[in-house]
Amino acid sequence: MTRLEQIERDVSALSAEDLAKFRAWFERYDSDRFDAAIERDTQSGALDRFADAALAEFTAGRTRRL
Repeated sequence: MTRLEQIERDVSALSAEDLAKFRAWFERYDSDRFDAAIERDTQSGALDRFADAALAEFTAGRTRRL
């Protein structure tokens, strides 16, 4: 059995209360990892081309108000 299969089995065996606690924990964990990835991408300049493209669209008048 793979590690992932073991985790799936363990999660499926949780009580409703423990599953809710696990879900809340995992949402925080996943969100923190996503935020850290965005921060790394921002710091490294990986998102600069998207910002440049958006600013070019705005400058050219090809945007609309939200």
